[in-house]
Amino acid sequence: MIRKTGRPGYLQIADDLREQIRRGSLAPGSPLPSTARLAEHYEVSVSVVKMALGILRNEGLVIGQQGKGVFVRENIDAEQAPESDLRSELAELRTAVRDLAERLARVEAAIGRPTKGRSPRR
Repeated sequence: MIRKTGRPGYLQIADDLREQIRRGSLAPGSPLPSTARLAEHYEVSVSVVKMALGILRNEGLVIGQQGKGVFVRENIDAEQAPESDLRSELAELRTAVRDLAERLARVEAAIGRPTKGRSPRR
């Protein structure tokens, strides 16, 4: 279900779930499918689904309840939307920077150049 567009899968999943919440397909108070079921549906690993859910949590769209699951928040205000969009964008930027830093570290390790703060490989 994830398209090879260059956009990370977890962002595509977050976009899809966000749209389902906004359309009402996932109603306030309703539970989201389990992470395992979402992973199966989107054909990704559970960790990718967890990253997507983390974004939605940061945006205030969903809330997790230990041992019960993840639920669509009941009191989502229309006024929160612009702030929510900014939080979402900030979360995406932070994740992109982290991903780029990890990729850079792998490239530098592959060419034998030490990454800032790390000792050279021997």
